Amino acid sequence: MKIFETKQALQDFIDEHRSKNTLIGFVPTMGALHEGHLSLIEKSKQHGAATVCSIFVNPTQFNDPKDFEKYPKTLEEDIQKLELAGCEALFLPSVEEMYPEGMQQLPHYSLGRLEELWEGAHRPGHFQGVCVIVHRLLEAVRPDLLLMGSKDFQQVAVIRYLLAHYSFEPNMELISCETIREASGLAMSSRNVRLSPEQKIQALAIYHGFDMIRMAIFEQKTRETEVLEQQFAQQLLDAGFESVDYIAFADPFNLEPITDLSQTFVVLVAASIGGVRLIDNQLFPHELFKRV
Repeated sequence: MKIFETKQALQDFIDEHRSKNTLIGFVPTMGALHEGHLSLIEKSKQHGAATVCSIFVNPTQFNDPKDFEKYPKTLEEDIQKLELAGCEALFLPSVEEMYPEGMQQLPHYSLGRLEELWEGAHRPGHFQGVCVIVHRLLEAVRPDLLLMGSKDFQQVAVIRYLLAHYSFEPNMELISCETIREASGLAMSSRNVRLSPEQKIQALAIYHGFDMIRMAIFEQKTRETEVLEQQFAQQLLDAGFESVDYIAFADPFNLEPITDLSQTFVVLVAASIGGVRLIDNQLFPHELFKRV
């Protein structure tokens, strides 16, 4: 695997592969890699693409400077994992490389309601920072395939909006891959390393909450979203979570809140345990309840 710290050196590598008509797959990350990230590398390779992974902890998407400072950094281990996964290139830029003009007066992206709902409401400016860095990374890598994990469901929706409303060359395909979970059901996350073994067990209340919703609807106990949200939140608090930012029943395309559970919907969750904020989601296809 080749490692590049500048956009110019990376683009020389990409141009060489393009001259051979090789697809370019891109997996943007902030490091602290786990099996979820590596599954994206594997998916890119399944498409026959030369795969570029980036590791860049983007300061403009953190609302809390302490959260930025605490974000796990495991570069040596990350490089080993990428090499074993068969990644062809790692883009490892500095802050100066990605923000040569500084981090003031950055462009504004018109995201509409997508940045006002759920994560947007709790982390003002977060998705603006995401769009700035993803836009710059896409201009540097110019991939054919952009691979992202669906655990960050709203982030994927924001990037899908970005691709639809801004011009990129070449036209790229966004591939959203399913959330990879530990055997217990806990969604894999770089933040999980900050959880104690006991907190990891307590955090399973999120996964069990999805089961609670599935059974409540399937057994015709209730389809009232407000009731299900309250039950889910109480389940998390009883398990040891300090706070619940939101439990949302939403349209999977525009993320607007819904109450009609006869359609496909997604449940979005954000809650904190042990000072670690976890997010997760579960898609509920309408076919799942067609016998109800």
